[in-house]
Amino acid sequence: MRSPIACLAALGALLAPLAWSSPSRADASAWTFVGAGAIGWKQGESDLVFDGALSCDVGVGTTPDAPVIVGGLMRATPILDSGIDLALLARVATRGFQAGQLGLALDAGGYRRLWGAGSTGVAGALTLGAPLGISLSLQGSYGTDKAMSFAAIAGIDLLRLTVYRQSLLPLWPNPFPAQQRGQDVASR
Repeated sequence: MRSPIACLAALGALLAPLAWSSPSRADASAWTFVGAGAIGWKQGESDLVFDGALSCDVGVGTTPDAPVIVGGLMRATPILDSGIDLALLARVATRGFQAGQLGLALDAGGYRRLWGAGSTGVAGALTLGAPLGISLSLQGSYGTDKAMSFAAIAGIDLLRLTVYRQSLLPLWPNPFPAQQRGQDVASR
């Protein structure tokens, strides 16, 4: 019969390699956007109404080193004095967009309006990304009960400002970039 100490020592020897890990790098893109702007919306036979709106996006995508990044995101659009629209979108973005330089992202998917008569339909957006994660997003949706909206939202993507930023590196180094590149995308 084996002693419990010998069994524990053997188990520890077998599990020890699992405790060791090599340094790793992020190999996925991510987005965390917050912004505000104006929205025009209507539903049913009502007149077009203009309100203020907020927008919050959270999403993930393929490697930030690729020329084109594909992913998905969830968007919440609170319309001030009305309610909130939720969307689940697919995103296609350029490397310049992800690296915090100039670039574009195109979003398309479905949405659900959780207020008023409610609505379900399609939503999309074209987003211009500028240095330091600054973005201007033109958003639209069309759904059941003749619901439609269009919005212009300006804001900042906090992950593109920090982890994925590859712009202004000589002035503001990025100590832990997610990408493999260590130089400005614009210098390529």
